[in-house]
Amino acid sequence: MAKNFNTLLAKMSPENQARVQAGANAMLDELVLQELRKSLNFTQEQVAEAMKLNQGVVSKMEHQSDIYVSTLRKFITAMGGQLKLVASFPDREVVINQFD
Repeated sequence: MAKNFNTLLAKMSPENQARVQAGANAMLDELVLQELRKSLNFTQEQVAEAMKLNQGVVSKMEHQSDIYVSTLRKFITAMGGQLKLVASFPDREVVINQFD
């Protein structure tokens, strides 16, 4: 029988709980749009309504590997977020603000 994850987590040592939480946070830092939307408890219909589109268009966006920055910004904004583009270099990170 499957056990509730929170029950299992509560039985772990604080060190293991911290390690599990860090792993979960790392996974949340790298999501495709569909996973991001679901993790924020939004439906495609809700995002579509906020973007003034139909649900089918949102579905297509979630499966595209190439998307306009402006479209991605609208998608993120529809879920209450803010899009930031960051270029990572070995010695620094630079926020790209050309598209604001």
